[in-house]
Amino acid sequence: MAAAPVMIVDAADPRIAEFREIRERDLTGRQGRFIAEGTVVLRMLAQAHRRGTFAAEKILLLANRAAGVADIVAEFPDDVPVYIAEAETLDGIVGFHLHRGVLALGRKLSPETSLLDRLPEQALVIAGCGISNHDNAGSMFRNAAAFKADAIFLDETSCDPLYRKALRVSVGSVLSVPYERSGSALGLLSGLAERGFDIWTLSPRGTVDIRDIPASPRMALVAGTEGEGLPAEILARFRSARIPQSEGLDSLNVATATGIALFSMASVAKRI
Repeated sequence: MAAAPVMIVDAADPRIAEFREIRERDLTGRQGRFIAEGTVVLRMLAQAHRRGTFAAEKILLLANRAAGVADIVAEFPDDVPVYIAEAETLDGIVGFHLHRGVLALGRKLSPETSLLDRLPEQALVIAGCGISNHDNAGSMFRNAAAFKADAIFLDETSCDPLYRKALRVSVGSVLSVPYERSGSALGLLSGLAERGFDIWTLSPRGTVDIRDIPASPRMALVAGTEGEGLPAEILARFRSARIPQSEGLDSLNVATATGIALFSMASVAKRI
């Protein structure tokens, strides 16, 4: 059972300091802490809290939204404080008019073992290299959840998916799809290859039609940044697939491309 709500009447109250001016700053990168926004993401955080992959630290609600999300809030343990505020006070806290009126402070927990070593014998994963756009990062997680990918691996040059916008675009899937973000792209892919993954890079100049990728127990789809795409050394080292498209069009948005490619690979792997 969740803690009894506490009314906040002063925007400067230190108990809700982490929610202050969230448009101008973000908690990502500060010991894995982040802001979850909206009803759907709050529910996903509650589920992740129960699984032990993320922890909720506190919740802040618009007073007239509290009753509507009471069932979700009740899923959190009573050591997670719940604060409520009227609209004027809440706007003063976050720095802008927040129509959703549902916020939570969360923290990513560190597992004892590497995600690479926790993957099942039959696995489908995405590897993102240089994914710097938060909308694209969030969409990739939503695609991964939709097509039952087991994990997402991001290199150190990719943006943090716990950034508020990426988390919102993912519709909370960042909290449900296991992921790691660290190291170089080549080191990441080498680790996957050592563990028996068939690695397929995604490129408009790929030699294999995405629909012709053969099924295998362990498959990895590799996507690069907008514009530049994947580094030449990666394209030269691993097999490359393409999504057939109209002549004269250079490439698809990485969010769209990963959705199409994952659908195809998940179909081959009999996941959908």
